[in-house]
Amino acid sequence: MNEHEQPRPAGEKLQKVLARMGLASRREIETWIGEGRVKVNGVAATLGQRVDSHDAIALDGRLLKREEIAGSVRRVLIYNKPDGEICTRDDPEGRPTVFDRLPRPKEGRWINIGRLDINTTGLLLFTTDGELANRLMHPSYQMDREYAVRVRGEVTEEMLENLKKGVMLEDGPAKFTDIKEAPGGEGFNHWYHCVVMEGRNREVRRLWESQGLVVSRLKRVRFGPVFLTSNLTMGRWREMDQREVDILSAEVGLTPQALPAMKEKTREKLDRLQRKSAKPVDVRGKRVLRPAKDEAAGEARPGRAPRKGADERREGGRGTPVAERPSDTKKRQPRPAVELADRPARKPRPAGPDKRSPTGDGQRPGFGRKR
Repeated sequence: MNEHEQPRPAGEKLQKVLARMGLASRREIETWIGEGRVKVNGVAATLGQRVDSHDAIALDGRLLKREEIAGSVRRVLIYNKPDGEICTRDDPEGRPTVFDRLPRPKEGRWINIGRLDINTTGLLLFTTDGELANRLMHPSYQMDREYAVRVRGEVTEEMLENLKKGVMLEDGPAKFTDIKEAPGGEGFNHWYHCVVMEGRNREVRRLWESQGLVVSRLKRVRFGPVFLTSNLTMGRWREMDQREVDILSAEVGLTPQALPAMKEKTREKLDRLQRKSAKPVDVRGKRVLRPAKDEAAGEARPGRAPRKGADERREGGRGTPVAERPSDTKKRQPRPAVELADRPARKPRPAGPDKRSPTGDGQRPGFGRKR
């Protein structure tokens, strides 16, 4: 070793070890450490502390088993969130949460990857791997989030340009990396598909409101390489298979991890839970989201962006374009409720201070299903 090089600290950061177990995201575990809930060898842990296989780790007085610390299972669920559910485990007001319909994992617990507010519907991801959750949410990995939004009010070209160039919100500058008008809507109601690169609180709504417009419907339809497709109805969940989990892992630089073999009885139980969770969802007691009409018959799907070619989408645009949607025109073969496509994994940006500046050039494009 060069005399000027510092020796590498032994062990692994405590919050990373606990996150990998699926106890919570790394950020939440850091809060636990600060509150004194985690002890190492009988002593209250400190942020940044490193541990190895010989250390005794306890959470809330319970000593974690060595096999728990050594092993972890990387499972991922995709969920179509209905209106009216909140993204917390327990609510003092007794409102339904996104965890109510999910199956209970045998190991660890479900960690939600990002959040949606109570009035926003659509794509939510859950995992038992805290490190995967942390990377997918971290700004350095630039996971683009695409939304279908219905806006009430007159939308001008100047407003759209402002939103793409960037506006100043109360928590710093923000912008859409792309906006495309979509079919549907009438009068002063217009549908758009828009992309943001961060998961800031109510960012999409606040961006539109900065132009004096009102968001009357908001649905997330894509998170990074994962699309929400029409056959995963509202209120239903589905577990990703091995190939899908590997693609998502590679997207944030994690090595593939084999899923445990599932017994036939366990699979049948999960199928029953899925069917049980798929109850019709009454939106605010006034209207029910109707099944999307068949585009093959020539009828437009509300909020669905037109499928333009990649060159046409990028022409004159910068940043991350709205992704080409997976085709729904072929109805003969059933499609999985999760659609991912292989692509080279991107390296995270160098660590540095978060200046809350809007995302600039050099973003990866969104992508659709490979043909």
